[in-house]
This record gives sequence, structure tokens and C-alpha cells, in this order.
Amino acid sequence: MKTQAHQLPQLLQKGLSPVYLISGDEPLLVQECCDQVRKAAREAGFEDRVTFHADQQLDWNRVGEELGALSLFAEKRRIEIHLPTGKLGDGRAVMESTLQNPSDDIILLLISARLDAAETRRKWYKELQNQGVHVPVWPIDADRFSGWLQQRARNHGLSLTRGALAMLAERLEGNLLAASQELDRLALLGSGTTIDEEMVEQAVQDSSRFNGFELVTELLAGRATHARKIIGVLQQEGENPLGLLTVLSRDLNLTMELNIATAKRENTAGFLKKRGVFQPQRAKAVEQAARRLNRRQLMTALELCSATDRAAKGFDSLSPWHHLQDMITLLARPA
Repeated sequence: MKTQAHQLPQLLQKGLSPVYLISGDEPLLVQECCDQVRKAAREAGFEDRVTFHADQQLDWNRVGEELGALSLFAEKRRIEIHLPTGKLGDGRAVMESTLQNPSDDIILLLISARLDAAETRRKWYKELQNQGVHVPVWPIDADRFSGWLQQRARNHGLSLTRGALAMLAERLEGNLLAASQELDRLALLGSGTTIDEEMVEQAVQDSSRFNGFELVTELLAGRATHARKIIGVLQQEGENPLGLLTVLSRDLNLTMELNIATAKRENTAGFLKKRGVFQPQRAKAVEQAARRLNRRQLMTALELCSATDRAAKGFDSLSPWHHLQDMITLLARPA
């Protein structure tokens, strides 16, 4: 079955399904839906977790063996598979077989970029809808963004004045990850606080150092020297690369889609608007990257994202920053 993100908590309260697919290009909302599934699964006794990343190095036979293996001590397991391109590829046969006869001892969580229409017509997806739950996550429209910010602030115990809300909405322009971080920072002022324009302005000044969002923009623009400088600062400050990685992989996938759409003579402004890209700086960076980079470069960049993710989680002998340095070199090259 298919359900909306806001309906997921109520659905989880009724009981767990054997498989969940969370798909979309808004990393924050996708992550929060996944966390809801994980929490419900842990509470139901699914403590063990195994994670796979569907890049070109993934051996789907190993995934199939894990999905079909009996736990040594009959422990319940969560198996998570990340699909950065939104496609199963060589894993379709494994997934079809698994979904035809799902195990009672496994909760399968598929975490994917937005699915295209072709993927939703495939057999594995139809089996998933019969056996489990698909939660497509959509961007917050521009006309809903202020309301989303206001509700998010209330969840933090904050009240935004009209001026503060307008300032935050204008500054953040639909960037949900940045908005969440900004509200987390403001929440340090204490629950029950009323936030005005002056307090927002001060928070902006306090966070004026380099950040992951600026790095993503520099990478897409191919500005290697400045990107290396930002990486050096972030690494010295002990920044977790996973936060910027979700933004980077999202925008690389978006760039790939725009590259394809442009080849079909689709209007760029209309494409970006439909994808919820309202921030001028981000739109310009994605548009320039789609013109400058070819699909082979973009696919390699997405593979480097997977390598960075593995390294950040301790599954690689190299540092995640090493792979991001390789990313700079790759994206700085002319197509």
C-alpha cells in the first residue's frame, strides 16, 4: 500500500509490515520517516541491523543470502538497503523473490531517492505494495513552507513573531535541512521563548562560518580551490560529513535528472520549480552543473557519495574526507 508521511505514525501503531519503502529527494523528511520505522521496529524486538548500499560494488547475492538466512539465535533483524539512484538494477530478482515470501523475523527498510514512473511499473514494486508500505516523501511547496516552519518551531517549544517567520522563510527558501538546524540552534534559547527578528539575525551571525551547504554549492559549481578550503575547515572542526552527504547526493541526483530533462528540451525553470528548488543560489548551481557535467561524471560522483557514506560509518580504511577530496577533483573537470 501507499501512504503519506503524516499518516505513517498512525499506521505504525497498528502494527508492522514486513517491508517499508521510503522514497524522496528531501533528506530531512526521508530520514525522519525512516527513524519512525526504526523506532517502531526496535520496540517490537527487531534490534539487530544490517545495512547495504546499492552502488556498483554491491553483491546482490550477498543481500539475498542475508535476507534468506535464519538468525542463529532466532533474533529479529532490520535490514536496510539504500538506493541512491532510486533504482534496484541487478537487485530486482532478489527483491522479487524476497517479497513473494517475506520472513517474519525481518523488517526490510528500503531508503531511496524519488522513484521514476518506470520503476513503479516493475514487478518488485507491485509485490512491495502487496506486502508492505511505500511512503513517497514530497518537497514542501513554497506556499506551505512558512506554515511548516511555524509548526516546526512549536514542536521545539518556540513561538516566532511574524517578522521572524518571514526572515527565516526568506533566508532558508525551502531548504528543510538548514531550517531544522536553524531551529535547533534557536531552541537552545529555551522552551517557551518568543523569537523575534533580532534574535534570528543574531543566530545567523553566530553561524556565519563555513558549512556543508556552502560546500555542496562549491562542488556543483566546480570551484575546486574554495571547496578544498571549506573541507579543510570542516574537517578541523570535527564536522560529521554525513549531514552534508545527504544534501550532496540529493543535488547530484537532481543534477542528473536535469541533465536528462535538458537533453529532452524540457524547460529548466519549470523543472526546478516542480522539484521544489526555490533558493536562487542552489538553482543556479544545479543548472550550471547539469550543463557542465556529463552523466558518466555524475554517476561516478554518486558512487563516491556511497564510498564517503561507508567510510563515515567505519566500513572503509580511508577517511570520508579523502573521498570528498576525490569528489572535488572529479567535479572540477570540464565535461
